[in-house]
Amino acid sequence: MNTTDRKGLVLAGVTLRLGDGDATVTALDGVHLTVDPGELVAVVGPSGAGKSSLLAVAGVLTTPDEGTVTIDGRDVAAMSAKDRAAYRRDHVGFVFQSGNLLPALTAVDQLRLVTKLSRRRIDDRTPTQLLADVGMAHKADRRPHQLSGGERQRVGIARALVGRPLLLLVDEPTAALDRARSHEVVRLLAKETKQSAVATVMVTHDQDVLEHCDRVVEMIDGRLSAG
Repeated sequence: MNTTDRKGLVLAGVTLRLGDGDATVTALDGVHLTVDPGELVAVVGPSGAGKSSLLAVAGVLTTPDEGTVTIDGRDVAAMSAKDRAAYRRDHVGFVFQSGNLLPALTAVDQLRLVTKLSRRRIDDRTPTQLLADVGMAHKADRRPHQLSGGERQRVGIARALVGRPLLLLVDEPTAALDRARSHEVVRLLAKETKQSAVATVMVTHDQDVLEHCDRVVEMIDGRLSAG
């Protein structure tokens, strides 16, 4: 698919309730959010505000009680559980706090595994080229324990992008990094977001890196507002 034809992420009136009876909590309360291809949107807010629930719903991990979740024009919330799992595998990339790399695999093999498992066309760049683009070609044969926190995050970003996702979801990528490495990682995210024309949502508590984002929204008590 031509990346210029992509339509990004749209959450419309999304409400998510957790728990039962008197213990029910409204994690997301009528959330509206649009993220265009090539746009990096940061979501900030206090702990317990609903940021993790937002990522879970956007990433097709959780189905909302109300509202629609649309990725590239498709209402993924209306899909069957089997179809949602397949769509998530093929079209959504995740970057976690610690990179979440497989300890036994080298950096390049982390990416190669994705290409072997993918049932759709992968990134035009080979795993080696993609590692070079994130500044990790010289450590392609290193395993996670041989990499710094920032390096693991770079590999995690490359791995998330190798499947050519429509949506990239990033959870606190700088939590374990110093200031300099934090800026490096988020600058890289911004660059790859534009180059890959992927819609990127990044949850962060790190106010220092927001300058690299296209837009910032704030979540409080399950609701989003302009940051």
